[in-house]
Amino acid sequence: MCWLLPPDGHVHTEWSWDAVAGSMEQSCARAVDLGLPSIAFTEHADFTRWVIEPELQPLMRPVNAGRIGPDNRWNPPPLDTVAYLGCVARCRDQFPGLRILTGMELGEPHWHEAQVKALPNIGDFDRLLGSVHSLALDGPRIVDHLFGTFELDELMRAYLAEVLRLAESPAPFAVLAHIDYPLRYWPAQAGRFDAAAFEDEYRAALSALARSGRALEINTVVPLPAPIVRWWYEVGGAALTFGSDAHQPARVAREFTSAAAMAEAAGFRPGRYPHDMWRRNAAG
Repeated sequence: MCWLLPPDGHVHTEWSWDAVAGSMEQSCARAVDLGLPSIAFTEHADFTRWVIEPELQPLMRPVNAGRIGPDNRWNPPPLDTVAYLGCVARCRDQFPGLRILTGMELGEPHWHEAQVKALPNIGDFDRLLGSVHSLALDGPRIVDHLFGTFELDELMRAYLAEVLRLAESPAPFAVLAHIDYPLRYWPAQAGRFDAAAFEDEYRAALSALARSGRALEINTVVPLPAPIVRWWYEVGGAALTFGSDAHQPARVAREFTSAAAMAEAAGFRPGRYPHDMWRRNAAG
């Protein structure tokens, strides 16, 4: 079989608290239809108790709003690893031609060392993502809720400073997820995002990530600015993964064709096997 798309290394299913339309079985079927070599189900493992202002609470889904305590802090639900792994086993039986990886997306794991270490069998998972969704600015608060409260430049630099701290930490993750997370909420009235305005901050975070031996994810929820992938190559980044961050089956491997083309243009190539991470061109 000729693999036309890279593996999807970042997918959420019904086992993630925010994937109300998720389905592991249907995501596997979608991956098979697309000809993906493999898929990683990286369910949320969160410990950060966000401050949710009362005026924002009605905007949350009822199932999530119900987890806000009297202190206006959201209490993240635990990942049911036993049930999740049971579902993976069933899908592996049902889709023997698809390589299915177990995984978790660890939210701010450098803030929660003890809780992360206490996760059951964490060392047995195939793919651990590290991500920053929150900032300690007047909080901690989820980044989505900080737009309009801070200047955009201040918010971006604070986000990238937190990513740098994560990259420099000993937290047990192998791939940095969505370094462009704030761009999902970039206000239209601010004009097109210019990554070059934050080149120093991006390069600092990417350099730390490269030194740690971890990989960078091209997340396709929004188009990752191409210069960031080029900077990753220039600072010595060795590996790339691709993540749709799908929370429903139809979005598995979304925009992977253009993401793969961008990675190739920056100097990265598929690994030896179809399910491998992409690696920097040996000539580089």
